[in-house]
Amino acid sequence: MMEFIAVNMAPIMFASLVVFLLLGYPVAFALAANGLLFFFIGVELAPLSEGTISLGWNLLGTMPDRFWGVLSNETLLAIPFFTFMGIVLERSGMAEDLLDTIGQLFGPIRGGLAYAVIIVGALLAATTGVVAASVIAMGLISLPIMLRYGYDRRIASGVIAASGTLAQIIPPSLVLIVLADQLGRSVGDMYKGALIPGLVLTGIYMGYVLVMSILKPQSMPALPLEARTLGSGVTSLIVALAVAAGVGVGTHYWFADAYGAKNADILGAVAGIAVIYIAAILDRAAGGKLMSRLAQQVIIVLIPPLALIFLVLGTIFLGIATPTEGGAMGAVGALLLAGIKGRLNLGVVTQALASTTRLSAFVMFILLGARMFSLTFYGVNGHIWVEHLLTSLPGGEYGFLIAVSVLVFLLAFFLDFFELAFIIVPLLAPAAEALGIDLIWFGIILGVNMQTSFMHPPFGFALFYLRSVAPRQSYIDPVTKARMAPVTTGQIYWGAVPFVCIQIVMVALVILFPQMVMHYKGAPVDTSNVTITLPQMPSLGGGLGGGLGGGLGGGLGAPSGTAPGAPAPGGLGAPPGLAPGGLGVPPGLAPATPVPPAAN
Repeated sequence: MMEFIAVNMAPIMFASLVVFLLLGYPVAFALAANGLLFFFIGVELAPLSEGTISLGWNLLGTMPDRFWGVLSNETLLAIPFFTFMGIVLERSGMAEDLLDTIGQLFGPIRGGLAYAVIIVGALLAATTGVVAASVIAMGLISLPIMLRYGYDRRIASGVIAASGTLAQIIPPSLVLIVLADQLGRSVGDMYKGALIPGLVLTGIYMGYVLVMSILKPQSMPALPLEARTLGSGVTSLIVALAVAAGVGVGTHYWFADAYGAKNADILGAVAGIAVIYIAAILDRAAGGKLMSRLAQQVIIVLIPPLALIFLVLGTIFLGIATPTEGGAMGAVGALLLAGIKGRLNLGVVTQALASTTRLSAFVMFILLGARMFSLTFYGVNGHIWVEHLLTSLPGGEYGFLIAVSVLVFLLAFFLDFFELAFIIVPLLAPAAEALGIDLIWFGIILGVNMQTSFMHPPFGFALFYLRSVAPRQSYIDPVTKARMAPVTTGQIYWGAVPFVCIQIVMVALVILFPQMVMHYKGAPVDTSNVTITLPQMPSLGGGLGGGLGGGLGGGLGAPSGTAPGAPAPGGLGAPPGLAPGGLGVPPGLAPATPVPPAAN
């Protein structure tokens, strides 16, 4: 019996971890306790394991170094920066301004509020990267308005919850930082790879709203005329954007020769945006005769978060800053935006610092527990067991990806994304690499899949966040004075189902079309027309050069008069005409006759 346990220690250890988690123990302590328990068992059973257990008491002495490796990881320093940035922006009222403005912009069309929620969800994802902040803000602001004007409760709930989870896949996502760290890849490459899948997923969400607005127009009506407080004025906005484009193109051509096309593009975009932003502010101050109120509001509200997105992601993608440095700049930018809006005070900073500290400590404790678990799991050859188990699946690369996607989807019913990233991903990465799968592509597949952990019951956190702010009882609407029915938990869950299906479709699309991710490598280099030219080697002449040239038979640096390829008369390495004076002896210095040996 003991021999069986010793030989099969890895699967037993993994199964016991699952039992610990299902019993409700905190993940960090379950990992650490499981690792220590099986370390002691493994050391005692090592003689019975037929060589599969390589644990010894001296390995415990390596734990301080392993812990220090976690604490000194500069990549993970981006997590508190982005968390702080997101919380400050959420407290600054940016979400309210964005939802109100974009809701007014899309209000005249069916499903306009739903489009606004999805677009704002994408913008909040690109600035905050925090799911809870996005879902709660949109649930508090948009859900009452959507219910007021007759939106179907399931559609409204599903759109808000799904749009909040875009923070999982659109950079600067905290999930992508953790995945990059666990896979041993660059956070910048992970961000570049995730950008297109995130935008495609946003487009599919909007496509679903479009289809539902056609099939069930009564489920998402347009805003009534009296609710459009900013009036019309889309034409004015289009003219302003055309002016910005003209200024940008002109700036590009003006600076292209001096700064290069790439830098001129950036200068052009900055100049065009700055012109219309300053014009909108001056026009509002002067009474609004140049632009419509709608155009003013859209420009003034949208440009600051877009500028912050460029400050963070643009500098990372252009190679100007690392993700950690980009996060630091984003935190400073968030403080500036909050200060400009008059929302920056000691209370906001204190709340942001407290939330950031809690999340950072949570991540750090899980990582430390995972270090203890991995030490024991690798010591019982658990990584080899997992690799053999996964690489032997039928179907090769695609069979592995499908099986892993199904596994992660099922585990997401019970584990959140941090637990999946710290427990499951380190076990899957070696098998993926052994099959030749690009780990950035693999990480994006996992990231899209992990979104479902926020969306499906029983532990869908986005659903819990929305449940916490959705009305549980009937209430009187403050505008229409009508009695509104509550939003039930069943309506929230059923509203999430179509979006979970969309996320599964997105996983399949990323698997089938890896080009959506692989663009992070840049354009391939065509080597067919590459010519390698070596510099002309100078003639080494006589002396040492003559010895080398003669020895190689008229090769490199052959003395003049020696036919190319002809052997030198002095043999290999002997200059022509020399007695055995040795390789490289200059002519005239070697003795004419051999030197007799000294008498004994």
